[in-house]
Amino acid sequence: MRFRHPDGSVVHLSYCTNVHPAETLDGVRAQLRDHCEPVRRRLGRDRLGIGLWLARDAARALTNDPAELRALRAELDSRGLEVVTLNGFPYEGFGADEVKYRVYRPDWTEPDRLAHTTDLARLLAALLPDDVTEGTISTLPLAWRTPYATDPGAPRTARTALTTLAQRLDALAELTGKSIRVGLEPEPGCTVETTADAIGPLTDVGHERIGICVDTCHLATSFEDPGTALDALAAAGIPVVKSQLSAALHAEHPHLPEVRTALAAFAEPRFLHQTRTRTAAGLRGTDDLDEAIAGGALPDSTPWRAHFHVPLHAPPAPPLTSTLPVLRTALTRLVGGAAPLTRHLEVETYTWQALPAELRPRTRTQLADGIAAELTLARDLLVDLGLKELP
Repeated sequence: MRFRHPDGSVVHLSYCTNVHPAETLDGVRAQLRDHCEPVRRRLGRDRLGIGLWLARDAARALTNDPAELRALRAELDSRGLEVVTLNGFPYEGFGADEVKYRVYRPDWTEPDRLAHTTDLARLLAALLPDDVTEGTISTLPLAWRTPYATDPGAPRTARTALTTLAQRLDALAELTGKSIRVGLEPEPGCTVETTADAIGPLTDVGHERIGICVDTCHLATSFEDPGTALDALAAAGIPVVKSQLSAALHAEHPHLPEVRTALAAFAEPRFLHQTRTRTAAGLRGTDDLDEAIAGGALPDSTPWRAHFHVPLHAPPAPPLTSTLPVLRTALTRLVGGAAPLTRHLEVETYTWQALPAELRPRTRTQLADGIAAELTLARDLLVDLGLKELP
């Protein structure tokens, strides 16, 4: 979906296909047929943006066979779909029964991360619509905090990899005329947990093609104020490459038994749901929601937030809620000013099938309806900010 900003530039809105994880190229094609095109039809749009997640094997198949890449581009066009952004964070196995810590490997100290991201950049340059010259990729925020924090050589290795990536992106732009930018995506528990944590490493890299991806669920889980965070990034000259529109789980009174019971329904075995609370002594947290619920690990006199991407249009029932207000505030700062801070927005609710059983979609139709409803909410927020939806 495209929108005209009051400054005349085009802002793109898509949804991320990691909600339908596929490891192979055949699986990606099935996503387009079974999920993405039906969502487009529900929205009554001739064209819908999707943020592709290409797992390692799918990306390699496209990289190794230019005919397959041309065929994928043709299929996107025939189904009324367009790609301006990729999710390069998960490498493989995102549809596994247990993902948890595995999603953070390989990290930016490992050669496979640089190789995969380079492949994604080249693929995206070929997949961009003919009238679009800029593409974006979100990526792992360097690494999970351990063992990175105990390896004195890790920061230099990661910086070298990102510098090499920037050089490759420069060469790609010169070769293709397409500018691809990559954004570290801060996430609780990682080396770069917050936007503030990103400033140092990105300043060290010091390249306009390497910036930050602001995920509004992660921002909220870490209790970051959107205005403060975005002002600090601007002051440091760090570009907001893209933003993922998402909402975290919020518990205002975690000491109450009924709140603990409600939270327990969201503790599940597939993904990590890092949980945080803000105290007078600073941010406290656990790696997963069940650790917090068990008691003793977190103070419960202040609100808790958990890294669980809840559907934008459907916050959980009381006594829980979502951090949609943080998303609204962030979006106002991102695209509500005289010029947009980013032109690529991506709804990323990958946890539909991890919701409590009674809230999960049971059919493809129900899932498509839910994703369409999320995109409709995001569209309405953009229109309310003065953007005009384009055909």
